[in-house]
Amino acid sequence: MSQIKLSETFIKDRVKLALAEDLYPYGDITSNLLKKNEIVEAKLVSNQKAIVAGVLFAKHSFNQVDKKIKFILKKKDGSSVKKNSVIAIIKGKASSILIAERVALNFLSHISGIATKTNQFIKLAGKKCKICCTRKTIPNYRVIQKYAVKLGGGTNHRFNLSDEFLIKDNHIANSNLKELVSLAIKSKRRKKITVEVDNLKQLKEIIGLKFDTILFDNMNIKNLKAGVKLTKKYYETEASGNISFKTIKSVAATGVDRISIGSITHSAPAVDFKLDI
Repeated sequence: MSQIKLSETFIKDRVKLALAEDLYPYGDITSNLLKKNEIVEAKLVSNQKAIVAGVLFAKHSFNQVDKKIKFILKKKDGSSVKKNSVIAIIKGKASSILIAERVALNFLSHISGIATKTNQFIKLAGKKCKICCTRKTIPNYRVIQKYAVKLGGGTNHRFNLSDEFLIKDNHIANSNLKELVSLAIKSKRRKKITVEVDNLKQLKEIIGLKFDTILFDNMNIKNLKAGVKLTKKYYETEASGNISFKTIKSVAATGVDRISIGSITHSAPAVDFKLDI
């Protein structure tokens, strides 16, 4: 599986694009009304309980606007914080801080939102079951979103289509399930093989073949338990499909090794942060 690397160069490039979007074409015409040399101290504060993630994106948002801004970090990425916790203290020109404010908060809110939701699922699922993200991500922001999942304590599923074989329902609709699995096994690519099934009949067709993971998709608890019992000794087991805070405990209780959840990336609510001057 591809390894996620958020280098400083990568972060700076993303921040640069975000600032360009916000400042085109005439800059911050409102903040330009302020006194040029007024120095202030601002606090970056969490308005809720959360897992903090994306602090370097916030830091570089301020520093790219004004290199003289001091960004004093109080909470590291992956930290659990309470409401009213101070994440960072920012010192510098008021106009510069206000220019960078929204870009910094947007990155921090979104990345922390994913980390926080991931962590909530992890706590509900218990220690024996891993929580995984999917490829349901914002285009061109997958690496950031999967980074957020890791900070929340989650596990990254495949990063892209080349990482592993994942034989799904739409593949099966155009071919024979057993033949597809056999072709993947015979491939010289030596990639992990995951096979998705949505009923026990499909499962029984492929038990005994040498692949890695069986993915139970949208199966009810009764069938999921039966499927895990049949396959636990031979394959890694995974469940997916309409997983929510209400259903996660019962799904995890079936004994599956991992649960993949699209909502932790595609619909995680932003964490509420504010900048107090």
